Amino acid sequence: MTGITAYSPELSSDPASPVRPSFAESPIGEEVNWREHSAGLDATALRSRHVPVSRWIRADNGPLEVTHDGHDAHHCIGLSLRSLNCTFQSAGRLIVQGRVAAGAVQITAPRVPVNATFESASDVLHLFVPQGVLADCHQDLFGRAHNGDIVLSDPRLITDTTMERLGQALAMAHTQDPSLGRLFIDSVSLAIVSRLVSNHFNRVATQSRHVSGLPAWRLRRVVEYIDAHLSEAIGLADIAESAGLTRMHFAAQFRLATGLRPHEYLLRRRIEHAQDLLRDDKGSVLDVALRCGFRSQAHFTTVFRRFVGDTPYRWRSKVAVTG
Repeated sequence: MTGITAYSPELSSDPASPVRPSFAESPIGEEVNWREHSAGLDATALRSRHVPVSRWIRADNGPLEVTHDGHDAHHCIGLSLRSLNCTFQSAGRLIVQGRVAAGAVQITAPRVPVNATFESASDVLHLFVPQGVLADCHQDLFGRAHNGDIVLSDPRLITDTTMERLGQALAMAHTQDPSLGRLFIDSVSLAIVSRLVSNHFNRVATQSRHVSGLPAWRLRRVVEYIDAHLSEAIGLADIAESAGLTRMHFAAQFRLATGLRPHEYLLRRRIEHAQDLLRDDKGSVLDVALRCGFRSQAHFTTVFRRFVGDTPYRWRSKVAVTG
């Protein structure tokens, strides 16, 4: 029941079996074993300051018992995207027995064993949070480093409207556009973690801190970095690092400076670059898609139509005719 899972464009209390979205291109991994990310949580993932996300879907309404010994170095955050019935224990302590509402969040600290018995269909997305991400969030929220490791130790269920809406954003992204890039998933996941860290320390420092837009020299550096890496899978941490800022500082300042979220700006630049290639290059649409950082022609076509109003092939044909 730790977990976040995308069921429909909204968090759902519908008792019907959850619809399984595509995992083929999504940064959200399909979770086969409860609370285990499909790609694994190795030392590389721990050092990357990236929040891996996976989705656990169960369509069966019969009882299912599951256990997990806890991760060595990651907190496990779960946000239920549909209402469900279960019994859940953390380190032998009964947390819930009965109905869990859609949008409920549960946090399990590293090395804490948990077990659950699910009595209904379930749809859960798990966020696996390394210590470095918690430290970054604390630094951004409170303007200072935390002394020692941060442990979010309260295993009780949390209901929070802001986190529920963030869960809805992940659900819509996964259900409606499973190939949406890592940058968007990173941004929403980081917002969820930041909210939990803020709540844990009983402060909402972001509301009282003055945020100004990116200085021109930082913005220029970011634009140059994005343009040089359009064909690559760029994450929010990568772009923030190019500006010499942490992710939370960067995202807010970038939006003030440009009016766009980082992932929106990145998509727009990729489409602008694609238009240049389609106009001047004889390569296939698939080749253009790959050179602009899209992992498939289908995803490229979807995003291109969203920005331009036509498919890449038809747009190229019209440009060729009009000169």
